[in-house]
Amino acid sequence: MSSSAASRPGPLADVTPLSLCAREPHVPADRLVAEMVPPPRFDAVRFETYVPDPDQPSQTEAVRVLEGFAAGLGGKPGGGPGRRRLFGFGKAREKAPSGPRGVYLDGGYGVGKTHLLASLWHATPAEPALKAFGTFVELTNLVGALGFQQTVRTLSGHRLLCIDEFELDDPGDTVLVSTLLGKLVEAGVALAATSNTLPGKLGEGRFAAADFLREIQGLSAHFRALRIDGEDYRHRGLPEAPPPYSDDEVTRVAHATEGASLDAFPDLLDHLARVHPSRYGALTDGIGAVCLTGVRPVPDQSTALRLVVLADRLYDREVPVLASGQPFDQLFSEEMLKGGYRKKYFRAISRLTALARDAKRLADTV
Repeated sequence: MSSSAASRPGPLADVTPLSLCAREPHVPADRLVAEMVPPPRFDAVRFETYVPDPDQPSQTEAVRVLEGFAAGLGGKPGGGPGRRRLFGFGKAREKAPSGPRGVYLDGGYGVGKTHLLASLWHATPAEPALKAFGTFVELTNLVGALGFQQTVRTLSGHRLLCIDEFELDDPGDTVLVSTLLGKLVEAGVALAATSNTLPGKLGEGRFAAADFLREIQGLSAHFRALRIDGEDYRHRGLPEAPPPYSDDEVTRVAHATEGASLDAFPDLLDHLARVHPSRYGALTDGIGAVCLTGVRPVPDQSTALRLVVLADRLYDREVPVLASGQPFDQLFSEEMLKGGYRKKYFRAISRLTALARDAKRLADTV
């Protein structure tokens, strides 16, 4: 059950809100790996629940290819289970077979790439401990928490690694993950990935496959690119954020909603600097709604990137966000939205806006 489903607002006279700023979670390494599964909003998706657009035959073809790819991942993996080998190499695996060992889902926003990627994870005939699913950012955070060699040891016993939203905007992280994937391919791990074309590249072509295959350097031969056509939601522009509430309204909702947190936005940004991004998921454990006062534009890029990670974790967990101050579409400066990390910022605005819309039901019932 998602955290949002567990926290329906009721006619409570008054509850004491929680505080994200009061939390300093310590997450053991095995939990970081165990949580690399599709997020709650994709728990129930399957290939059968994906509805291809009849006018886009590439969507039907993608399902067919991915179903075959999943079926081909059966059989006994070498090297032993990755999670039981968290602190040891175990036996060496046989060298991976030649030819494509991965698929790359290439398409714009809103064509169902994450749905298909999660369906691939669910359809792969292996126990969950032998499959990993996470965003590019979560994978880099895992390396930051465990170290490169430990991450290789941890994941090399897996049957499949799915990477959603592969980022092409940070050369250092791209090289790091490309090197990691090379080690995993050598160990026989199958790969699947998605990414989106940057919003600022609308005039340069709709798909990102060429960029992806170039940036992963020597790994391109291991990937088969599946082009998925469909309506591109980027042409609609940034979603308009709902108007913010007053400080009093946000505070009242926080005190009337079981499991809600209440924090001043500037204090939360300061707190995020003291918590490793790999722990942001644990930071939201048990939170049914996030209430924030005094939202304002973020002051610098480091702060902005931390906020992006928190937004992703809240979106994964379907946690509504009620806020006062400035609307979420004004969080990032024009310079940030035109810079190298603009894709991350566009995604954060979109996700926080969706969560703000979800939060309207909280305010309406208080």
